[in-house]
Amino acid sequence: MKLFFDRAAGRLSDGRGRRFDPGARLWKEEGGAPAGEPVDLRAALAWLQRDSGRPCRVPVGVIGSREATAAQLSTAEWLGEALAGHGLTVICGGREGVMEAACRGVERAGGVSVGLLPDADPTSANPHVTIPIATGIGVARNAIIARASLCLVAVGGGHGTTAEVAFGLQFGVPVFGLSGAPELDGVRALPDAEAALDAVARVVLGLPLDA
Repeated sequence: MKLFFDRAAGRLSDGRGRRFDPGARLWKEEGGAPAGEPVDLRAALAWLQRDSGRPCRVPVGVIGSREATAAQLSTAEWLGEALAGHGLTVICGGREGVMEAACRGVERAGGVSVGLLPDADPTSANPHVTIPIATGIGVARNAIIARASLCLVAVGGGHGTTAEVAFGLQFGVPVFGLSGAPELDGVRALPDAEAALDAVARVVLGLPLDA
């Protein structure tokens, strides 16, 4: 998928000459050749979130195990930092493991993370959560995380992550899996966090995942 950005007009277009509408996050047929310089997915995402004036406000969910491996923690931290660095808000369960690593990455990038906690005590959030929300509803908060997310990235995970993934798939939310994430029908397994960032960019920009 080729993308072009006309800086003077503040216009993002694709190889077919369609213009991207930031508010609706839709591509509109206008005819004519694409204008501007070629840009990649990440540059287009950064423009949408930072400079378009109409950023996507729906958060991206990062989910995974509380008892994660060192590799999973590193992946989650990189992903949190990358998502926040491109202007996206991250939502998670707000506790330890993958959730804490993702929030630590978000914090490093100066971004915003939302932690939906299972209990009623906001102080149970990991120290890197920007906005702790003490739901007091236990594991039922997994459904809210899935419902509230534009898409989900699962980094490893056990039964709780599997539940979040299943909810996401039921709600029609795109789900990407990394580093031993639950293997359910509908989960798109990806090789690394770099690929996950590009996949998230496609979702935010309303582009097909298989192009």
